[in-house]
Amino acid sequence: MLILGIDTSCDDTSVAVVKDGKTVLSNVVSSQVNLHAKYGGVVPEIASRRHLETISTALSEALSRSGVTLKDLDCVAVTNGPGLLGALLVGVSFAKSLALGLGVPVIGVQHLEGHIMANFLRPDWPPFPLLNLVVSGGHSDLILLEKSGVYEILGETRDDAAGEVFDKVARELGLPFPGGPYLDKVAEEGDPQAFRFPHPKLEGRQTDYSFSGLKTRALQEYRACGNLEERVPDLAASFRSAVVRELLYHVPSLLRESGAKAFAVCGGVAANSLLRKEAAKLARRVGVPLFIPPKELCTDNGAMIAAAAFHRLLAGKVDGPELSAESDLPLTSWAAKGGQ
Repeated sequence: MLILGIDTSCDDTSVAVVKDGKTVLSNVVSSQVNLHAKYGGVVPEIASRRHLETISTALSEALSRSGVTLKDLDCVAVTNGPGLLGALLVGVSFAKSLALGLGVPVIGVQHLEGHIMANFLRPDWPPFPLLNLVVSGGHSDLILLEKSGVYEILGETRDDAAGEVFDKVARELGLPFPGGPYLDKVAEEGDPQAFRFPHPKLEGRQTDYSFSGLKTRALQEYRACGNLEERVPDLAASFRSAVVRELLYHVPSLLRESGAKAFAVCGGVAANSLLRKEAAKLARRVGVPLFIPPKELCTDNGAMIAAAAFHRLLAGKVDGPELSAESDLPLTSWAAKGGQ
């Protein structure tokens, strides 16, 4: 079964072809980093216009690399939320038109579900139940995948997402856009013990996250040392260490309490080198297998959307002309009505 996956949720235009939900035949990503760099962040209107300009070319390239034609496709999948509304509209409109012209089903995929299913783009799928740390520029969530299509949110950020604070602190430290990858690189040269970041105290659900305090503390420390460039590596290393510590803090207890058979990390911040190392240490310590996508499948991509659509298609969950783009689409369970 060949599924075309499309993602235009933010500033990357991605089109991929995936076979049987696990084999990536092509995964084309057209980045807009250079376009938004001078603004220090993604400009939604500019992102939407660039998606319009590049999506047809990305489709042609994805088909060429995979060695298939449009008539070989069995389904078209697309991210329909959450994300930048104008950007989502480009992908959803394109996908619906393409599916209608080909006479194949169209499937809308929730963006977080796509990230989770990036770890299923492999011959040996993770076992259920699976505890997922979904961490990106817009999300920091602990989600239990009980079985295909059944999700339970066990923890989420109450303010900023981890990727968001990485980018914001990096910008204040004078690092290029996008800040997260540059902060990760600079942190390798610093001392993670140079600055102290306390563990945030929360009321209510203790497995939730709060990163805004860590972000404020980092900016205060930078100003306190006179914004000295030579302190940037140490501050970056200490801040990165604190964020990674928080991301993994409740994972051991949640693995025990949920009965999860494996731990998975996904999303753009899953490319962070320290998070990958510490997650591997944690998994070895508690004795569960760890699943992390290759770095090219951590950031937004069409392949993960196609992977998620494969499981939805098996369960008969297809959409039609009524499919819409939503900037704040919730993660919902659907397997109770026919999932695997």
